[in-house]
Amino acid sequence: MNHRIILETGIGTDLYGLDYTKAAIRAVNDAIRHSSLTLFTELGLDHTQMVVEVTVGVQDPDAVDTTRVAAELPRGRAKVITTKGGQNIPSPDGSTASIIATVAVEAYYPLNKSTYRLTLKTKD
Repeated sequence: MNHRIILETGIGTDLYGLDYTKAAIRAVNDAIRHSSLTLFTELGLDHTQMVVEVTVGVQDPDAVDTTRVAAELPRGRAKVITTKGGQNIPSPDGSTASIIATVAVEAYYPLNKSTYRLTLKTKD
């Protein structure tokens, strides 16, 4: 059974190009910059078994190239879905808009819970 081991969020923008994919990629990069997955090295886990699910929220979900977004993930098997979310902020003259994408990046790994146990740190 896969267990969620990581949840990170990010935000990305494309200020002038109306490019939903660019905003989504920037949001993914924002999210993964907050993570350092040392547990793979420390515990001898195979990162290719990790499944990474990315949920992208933008105003036009069909405009996101999910293959390009998935290519930004350095580890694991990526699955990207899009949903209505984020924001479009129109320019003052209405000629363009700034695109804001939000993402949730979730990593799942098949762990045998009986192999690990939670220990509490005690005061010395």
